[in-house]
Amino acid sequence: MTAIKHALQRDIFTPNDERLLSIVNVCKAGKKKKNCFLCATVTTERPVQVRVVKVKKSDKGDFYKRQMAWELRDLAEVDAKDASKENPEFDLHFEKVYRWVASSTAEKNSFISCIWKLNQRYLRKKVEFVNVSSQLLEESVPSGESQSVAGGDEDALDDYQELNAREEQDIEGMMEVCEYAISNAEAFAEKLSRELQVLDGANIQSIMASEKQVNILMQLLDEALSEVDTIEGKLSSYEEMLQSVKEQMDQISQSNRLIQISNTNNGKLLDEIQFLVNYMDLSKGHIRALQDGDLSSPKGIEACINASEALLQCMNVALRPGHEKLMAVKQQQHLFTELRDTFARRLTNHLNNVFVHQGHDQSSTLSQHTADLTLPKHSPLHRDLLRYAKLMEWLKNTQREKYDGLSRTYVDYMTRLYEREIKDFFEVAKIKMAGTTKEGKGNKFATLPRKESALKQETESLHGSSGKLTGSTSSLNKLAVQSSSSRRSQSSSLLDMGNMSASDLDVADRTKFDKIFEQVLSELEPLCLAEQDFISKFFKLQQHPTLAQGEVESDGGVPSRQPPPGEHRHSMSLTEKDMVRLMMNKIFQSIETELNSLIALGDKIDSFHSLYMLVKMSHHVWTAQNVDPTSYLSTTLGNVLVTVKRNFDKCISGQIRQMEEVKISKKSKVGILPFVTGFEEFAELAETIFRNAERRGDLDKAYVKLIRAVFMNVEKVANESQKTPRDVVMMENFHHIFSTQSRLKISCLETERREAKHKYTDHLQSYVINSLGQPLEKLNHFFEGVEARVAQGVREEEVSYQLAFNKQELRKVIKEYPGKEVKKGLDNLYKKVDKHLCEEESLLQVVWHSMQDEFIRQYKHFEGLIGRCYPGSGITMEFTIGDMLEYFSSIAQSH
Repeated sequence: MTAIKHALQRDIFTPNDERLLSIVNVCKAGKKKKNCFLCATVTTERPVQVRVVKVKKSDKGDFYKRQMAWELRDLAEVDAKDASKENPEFDLHFEKVYRWVASSTAEKNSFISCIWKLNQRYLRKKVEFVNVSSQLLEESVPSGESQSVAGGDEDALDDYQELNAREEQDIEGMMEVCEYAISNAEAFAEKLSRELQVLDGANIQSIMASEKQVNILMQLLDEALSEVDTIEGKLSSYEEMLQSVKEQMDQISQSNRLIQISNTNNGKLLDEIQFLVNYMDLSKGHIRALQDGDLSSPKGIEACINASEALLQCMNVALRPGHEKLMAVKQQQHLFTELRDTFARRLTNHLNNVFVHQGHDQSSTLSQHTADLTLPKHSPLHRDLLRYAKLMEWLKNTQREKYDGLSRTYVDYMTRLYEREIKDFFEVAKIKMAGTTKEGKGNKFATLPRKESALKQETESLHGSSGKLTGSTSSLNKLAVQSSSSRRSQSSSLLDMGNMSASDLDVADRTKFDKIFEQVLSELEPLCLAEQDFISKFFKLQQHPTLAQGEVESDGGVPSRQPPPGEHRHSMSLTEKDMVRLMMNKIFQSIETELNSLIALGDKIDSFHSLYMLVKMSHHVWTAQNVDPTSYLSTTLGNVLVTVKRNFDKCISGQIRQMEEVKISKKSKVGILPFVTGFEEFAELAETIFRNAERRGDLDKAYVKLIRAVFMNVEKVANESQKTPRDVVMMENFHHIFSTQSRLKISCLETERREAKHKYTDHLQSYVINSLGQPLEKLNHFFEGVEARVAQGVREEEVSYQLAFNKQELRKVIKEYPGKEVKKGLDNLYKKVDKHLCEEESLLQVVWHSMQDEFIRQYKHFEGLIGRCYPGSGITMEFTIGDMLEYFSSIAQSH
């Protein structure tokens, strides 16, 4: 390795003015082992530059070449991989990481040691060494000696000192005097040596000549020392005199400081005493009011309120550190606690007595309201109790257990009171509702289940009973069960009269029911709102939640504190709105049940009552939500509204189910179906009820369901009809539906109105065309054959040459229909149409006029065919259009 080092120094680094300090034989890690050398070098010129050079043996010969060089200042980190074990691998972190494997661990350690020395000398420890043994680094710098970097090569660098500017000038001056110094260095050195000897002699003589002056100087120094000793003696005596003065001044200063401390302490003590006296002293008048104050008179209540506020202020004073240890403070706190407990007991007992006393007074007036549909007013009770609202707030802040107990007592008492009042109130309402079904009749079907009452009402209706039909059956099933056409013809007038009186009774009863239901809601609403408002004010449940800790400032600026955790055992886990809601739910727990019972009764009496209840309940829910969406009234009415909406949906479903169950007589003509007139009555009633209602959308959805069911069941009945033609059933009923919708102008059914008109028009035209084929049956068949020949490709003027359609056959057919026969046929047709159509809808003249137009159209069509297919034959019909018009007019007038 030494030979290689000298060869590299000679061939590569000396020509570049560099000295090789250390060398290591390496190869790249993880690749094919191509050996190279890493060299640590320094330049011989100033400033010194330190490099790490990679040298590789040339492929063409045995000489080495310089492949890559890095500045040592660019080296960031040296990683020796393992500091405890021998490992030839190491990494050099330049602009990227270079991983090497040395031929031996000793070479690696020597190279890293050299790098570390160069880093210490030239780079001021810039490079970071990782996983390098600390022992290796310590051996590189022994104490007390200046070590060489590599084999003594750096000693010259350490001994060399650069000349400064003055030394350079002196040398240049000497060289100018001795011009031969460069050509003859030995002569120049001898000259310098002689001059140096001369200077040394001159120095020795100068020293010897100044010995006398030194002796004189020493003598002067001895005299100065004696003077100093004298001055020090005087200063010592002065210091002793000043020491006594200093001690006296210290005593005076200490005395003044003690006096100042005493004054400060006295001031602080006075402040503390004044603080305790001002904020922890309760007047005798307040103590008297708390112990014996009158809680029944306004003045006594006012005095107790002031005293309780003063007591609370004294108890909540934020005491300073150490105050709790004072005996006087402890006594005052004990006194305050006793006064608080005593007054809390007095207040609780008094309010309990007030609850009981007011309850007896309220119960005595309860009987006065049973006859009328009104609820007793509790405003006197609320007015009397609100005088104690501030005391309740005080009790809430000081004695939460007693406050909660009073709350429970009030809730329990009011629950029983309101339960009696509400029960009696709803009993009166139910009696009045039941009375609406008994006026003018003795019908008991209103309290029966709907299916049984519907069956009995249908039976009564068929036998001419004067009993009232409920909304679920009065309009949809009055013609559903009929045994024969003769019975219908005999009892139709009576049935119509009975239905008319029943309808009048329905309207009166439903109006009365609507008023009763509105009265019930109007009585409940102010009752609930007044009670909720009273609870919020009396129990102080409108304020922000009390803070659990920390200090606050009272109105007078008095520092106060919140009661300690022991004084509030109940956490504020529930918000005050939740507490109000829970109290209201407990007090009025029977309202929702009674309302649902009343709604069930109204729905049982008449299913159409659900329409009235839906409108009224929606209006009251909307009003309550506008006032307070989270109030008890809003929540309860919202829950009841769900029940009402469910009953309304059941009513609609019942109407649809009854449509599907309708059966028609096979021996009598159908006419206007009962559920069609039922829909008309329902729509008229609903439009009256839902005028300006908030929940119009529910009715619109019900309209769509009902009209679709009507359409479907009209077509079903028309298909099943045997006595009346299908077109007549469809035409009459859809005409009635169209007339109803046009009259009521229901916007959500505009599409269905147009559809009803379309169906009515289509079936009218179909019925007219099918009926007109009968008066001129043979003539129709003849011209249908003519048109068939033309359609098959026979020219119109050649049809007369067909054997079955020649002129003789045409004349024969025409002669069979003279004017008299045509009029007779039309008369029979009129009678048949009159027999098909019902009288309720009055469509006979409309149909007859349509038939006249269609007959004229056919007549013109026949004449056209005769003119085109039999030109020049002179064949004409036995009657003219004028004759036809006269036939139609005379027939209509005769009937």
